[in-house]
Amino acid sequence: MAEGEEDMPRDAKIVKSLLKSMGVEDYEPRVVHQFLELWYRYVVDVLTDAQVYSEHANKTAIDCDDVKLAIQSKVNFSFSQPPPREVLLELARNRNKIPLPKSIAGPGIPLPPEQDTLISPNYQLAIPKKRTAQAIEETEEDEDSADPNQSQEQKTDPPQLTPQRVSFPLTKRPK
Repeated sequence: MAEGEEDMPRDAKIVKSLLKSMGVEDYEPRVVHQFLELWYRYVVDVLTDAQVYSEHANKTAIDCDDVKLAIQSKVNFSFSQPPPREVLLELARNRNKIPLPKSIAGPGIPLPPEQDTLISPNYQLAIPKKRTAQAIEETEEDEDSADPNQSQEQKTDPPQLTPQRVSFPLTKRPK
């Protein structure tokens, strides 16, 4: 035996011999541990399912039929068989009856229409409304004549400008 194999568990030795029998000579030591983890997890899952089947049948212990049923359900659930070759050939014949559309693209990479891309304009701008000097003077005159008892601090506040929103949404272009 090779060095270090004396203290190796029996299951690890089996995994190593399986790898060797399949022609795998060079592998990392972690591979053996990963196979062992997969192996243990699979066995625990099968035995848990077999126990459920045994309890459902009102049995006191798990028997061979419960384990076979658990393995079969695991195989049916985990692995699916491809359809027969004849079915695939028939599907391919039906699909290939429909001709491909003619390519009308010019040279280069064909791109989707601009309205279907993410680079077309789709944004909003907040543009403050510019008020004319005459409108500002009228506002100040209205404030002065409105209440003569207001303090000077309130009169010096500049008028609030409300921004005007402009948006450019994506629209579908007629063809």
